[in-house]
Amino acid sequence: MRIFADDLLLLPAKQKKMMKKFSIFLMFVLGILCFPSCDNSKTYAELKEEERDAIQRFIEVNGIKVISEDVFEEQDSVTNLAENEYVLYEESGVYMQILERGGGKVLEDGRHEILARYVEEQINEDGSVDTLSLNTIANLYPHPDEFVLTKSGNSYSASFGNGAAMVNMHGSNSVPTGWILPFNCLKVGRKISERSVIRLIVPHSQGTYTASSSVVPCFYEITYQLSR
Repeated sequence: MRIFADDLLLLPAKQKKMMKKFSIFLMFVLGILCFPSCDNSKTYAELKEEERDAIQRFIEVNGIKVISEDVFEEQDSVTNLAENEYVLYEESGVYMQILERGGGKVLEDGRHEILARYVEEQINEDGSVDTLSLNTIANLYPHPDEFVLTKSGNSYSASFGNGAAMVNMHGSNSVPTGWILPFNCLKVGRKISERSVIRLIVPHSQGTYTASSSVVPCFYEITYQLSR
């Protein structure tokens, strides 16, 4: 049954008053439902600003000393662990700390099979971290992830094997760009004693598919070893 404007004049005053209250209530409910969706929409620029703030808080909370690439090279491409140093790669925004450089040699041009054991954590707005489901160091995943790294001069590319935990978690075979940068200075070997161990702070643009799409930074501790 449809009610037209002329019909409202014929309704009793009490009914018209109730309909008016219902209309006000309905507008109030719609306003509440609309407000969160409007409030939660953020621009890409705002999300990037929040990411920068989160990384800065993480650095402050963990007492990290940031050094430049020039200082890093002057120190023979190592970071001072006693001072908790991380080198900042300005162009990419990746921070790296070398725990163990490795007992092998810097990789030559060609194709290399790499084993990676790692912890992946998401950096929150307050500088704290949430451990993600990926942890191949604490045996949550019993086997390391393997990827093929191809080097040509200063150019690198890499992809995970299909069984890798990173592929299952993030739905992509691409190795995060932030993972590849350290190979310019690491000396990864085949023996356990020759493994390289690093820590990374990786912004979304250099991270996994999930990090890139969500605009979140991640912290990693990674052990690299040549497969063969």
